[in-house]
Amino acid sequence: MTATEKTTTTTTPAPSVWPCLAFRDARGTADFLVRAFGFELTAMYAREGDPAVIEHAELRWPDGGGIMFGTAGKGGGLPERRTPGTESIYVVCSDPDALYERATAAGAETIAGLKDEDYGSRGFTVADPEGNFWSFGTYRGQ
Repeated sequence: MTATEKTTTTTTPAPSVWPCLAFRDARGTADFLVRAFGFELTAMYAREGDPAVIEHAELRWPDGGGIMFGTAGKGGGLPERRTPGTESIYVVCSDPDALYERATAAGAETIAGLKDEDYGSRGFTVADPEGNFWSFGTYRGQ
């Protein structure tokens, strides 16, 4: 299949893509993502003997899917191999206007303000305290 071809499915599967991220301050960034965007913390496992190091954590998105993450630069596993602050993630949301207001009120840095796209989406892009870009919009894919 070429990049311009598309497939058609009769059912929409449950969201099953979970980006894996690394944060310098995993606990603090998780708190920000919950407060600013509305993620739900579902798991957080600290290193035995060092609660500042998060070995594995999960934030669930209310509409399905979520992210997994851990503390970067603390040795071992996926977070050790990731560079914090370089990710760009797109998240589908139903009310980008309200979410943009919530995110900016919580201190998210605006990268691209609210706008309507020519492909039918409405959305915005902000940065979290670590520098990752979070785009939210109504586009659900084809």
